[in-house]
Amino acid sequence: MAGGKQTARQKMINLMYLVFIAMLALNMSKEVLRAFGVMEERLTEANAASTERNEAFLQNLATKASEQPEQYAAVKQKADQVNSLGNDLTTYLEGLKGQMMKQLYDPAKNDPTDTTALKVLKDYEVQDQSDFLDGLLFKGDNLSDEGQVFIAKMDAYREGVVSLIGGDYPEIGAEINKKFSTSDVKNKDNKTQGWLQFNYELSPFIASKTKMSQIQSDVKTTETEILSKMLGSQQEAAMSFTQYNTLLEQSKSAFYANEAFDGGIVLGRKDPNTKPNRVELTLDGRPLTASQYTIENGKVKLNISAGAAGDHKIEGNLIFLQDGTQVEIPVDVTFATIAKPNAAVIAADKMNVVYRGVENPMTVSIPGIADNKVSASASNGTWTKVTGSKYNFTPSKGATVIFTANGILPDGQKISTPAEFRIKDIPRPVGSIRGETGEGACVRMQ
Repeated sequence: MAGGKQTARQKMINLMYLVFIAMLALNMSKEVLRAFGVMEERLTEANAASTERNEAFLQNLATKASEQPEQYAAVKQKADQVNSLGNDLTTYLEGLKGQMMKQLYDPAKNDPTDTTALKVLKDYEVQDQSDFLDGLLFKGDNLSDEGQVFIAKMDAYREGVVSLIGGDYPEIGAEINKKFSTSDVKNKDNKTQGWLQFNYELSPFIASKTKMSQIQSDVKTTETEILSKMLGSQQEAAMSFTQYNTLLEQSKSAFYANEAFDGGIVLGRKDPNTKPNRVELTLDGRPLTASQYTIENGKVKLNISAGAAGDHKIEGNLIFLQDGTQVEIPVDVTFATIAKPNAAVIAADKMNVVYRGVENPMTVSIPGIADNKVSASASNGTWTKVTGSKYNFTPSKGATVIFTANGILPDGQKISTPAEFRIKDIPRPVGSIRGETGEGACVRMQ
């Protein structure tokens, strides 16, 4: 066929052969276009699902930031910035795709009841032209104004996100630089070509649209990864063992010599960023006011008086907000107050005497037991409590009286201690003049 003069029949055969080859290429092109269309549909569905997940994630983070601002406010601020950068790029691309779709079907120009016209949106085999996007993004061999905006949007997203998170998550930063690079590329002929020309110039309509959806998908995936990393890092820091210290847990506040000690060492979380949203505590049944405590360094610090000697109980709840729900942490602790020594006790061991006919002031106490846990009684006479450990006793008949002191130890054990006193009459009064009593022989006055 290459040499000699061709007959008309031969020319016809050659022409038919060329048409056949063109038809094969056309059919292959249709298959490729349909494949791009299916891919674009799936990307659009996946992007919608990713958007919902990211929005729910941000809403959950906003709740945590309002509940625990010290711990999550900074994370939320950075997450909002990442989301804003992503929305700026994806919204721009969605606008471009919208302009492209209007070339196929414009609601303002087409009859909305014309279902035949709508079918073109799904007829990917006819979406093979590139004229519209070529005219929009390119001007000769250079980029048009819109093409420059496209590149600027890509660069702003890449540089903005990397500057926000690159130092904390360098591996994500490297991936972003790779995925969203707009640097020149090598084409199949190993010639340098601009990124936008390489990806969109002379590209079929549906292929360009699919590539834009892929960029949107990469933005959503990147945002999901960043949000997960940021929240995970914050929670990991909060749960780190550097946030714990040891506490001594014991069944009571005081123990006696040689008594078995059943205390235990436990880990207590002490996070300065963890603060209750509300404090509801009582001291011996009386509500604590805001001036009686402060919240600092991850603890509720009490500013109260130790009160009178005896056991005191602090009860109530520390209330936290978790995902919008109130969580109550119960508080039920006791502490003991003992009287501060301010005087010595001096007693004559053999002078346990009370006098008949008068009130005898008495003091009854048991070392280590608060006054409100001590009671006393007498075997005869009148026994009256004055206040605290002070009593008055008036004897009746008999030569002795037994006083019994009863006390309750901190562990609930009861003890009882008796003490015997003699009962004596008050001595008769003896008069004296100049220190001389009336005893002895009479002195005759001269």
